[in-house]
Amino acid sequence: MIIDVKGLKKQYKKQEVLKGIDIQVESPQILALVGPNGAGKTTLMNCMMNLLSFNEGSIELMGKKHTDSSIFYNVSYMQDNRILYGDLTAYDHLQFICDIQKLHTSRIQAVAERVGMSNYLKKRVRSFSLGMKQHLLLAMSIISEPKLLLMDEPINGLDPTSAINMRNILLELNAEGTTILISSHNLDEIDRLTSTIYFMKNGALLKESLDDFATNNYTLRVNQPVMAQQVLNERGLYFQMTDFESVSFEETIQPLHIVLETLYNHQIQVLSVQNERVGAERRYRELFESELSS
Repeated sequence: MIIDVKGLKKQYKKQEVLKGIDIQVESPQILALVGPNGAGKTTLMNCMMNLLSFNEGSIELMGKKHTDSSIFYNVSYMQDNRILYGDLTAYDHLQFICDIQKLHTSRIQAVAERVGMSNYLKKRVRSFSLGMKQHLLLAMSIISEPKLLLMDEPINGLDPTSAINMRNILLELNAEGTTILISSHNLDEIDRLTSTIYFMKNGALLKESLDDFATNNYTLRVNQPVMAQQVLNERGLYFQMTDFESVSFEETIQPLHIVLETLYNHQIQVLSVQNERVGAERRYRELFESELSS
């Protein structure tokens, strides 16, 4: 068992933050932990990493108790940038991990290149932007090639290019056999990374699969956009013009094959079709409607 959390309860004074949390993960996958601020996501991760005590329940990671320090040869935790030291360089942080984990320092340059931080490896962290700090935190969390990786808001502060690179790295790690539990408010990225989400509300977890409620948004690039607009309007097909060459629509409103058939029958050439699965935000809105309206 990669993750085995049973009946986890955590209480601060009279406030019960975690109310009997259960998580069981048997095979390598990417899972998302989603919820509003204060829902208990970081508390749960800190308990799993033995950074916080808890009142009831049990935690096992990689088949061992979470208090067994030997798990950290296979388990890693990407926290927020408050754990970084401004007077040290990025290289210093990574070298420290290599020393503790008895890793060859050749891994430092390799992981720096993988996350795209080679240019500032020898710079002090105090000069780093938020995005640069996220790169370093990622490098620190994967340099040991963990089998289980917990990540608390890893995409925070990243520009679009860095966010795409981060996503690709996480997908690569999972393909290599790493299980990833990622806490994030970026629901678009969640849609791209995983279909398994743990929604956290009032200290409890609701496990759902995006496959049960996700839909597809299609963007079609066509050679006659004005004609396409006229034809689709005449047939009552709802769509949006995203630019001068493209139309977009949601599959639940207009099935893709109907739109394609309509365009084909009017000799309108479809140059490309892009598909984006969406669903995490829709489900989030359903579950947290009261928080959104307050």
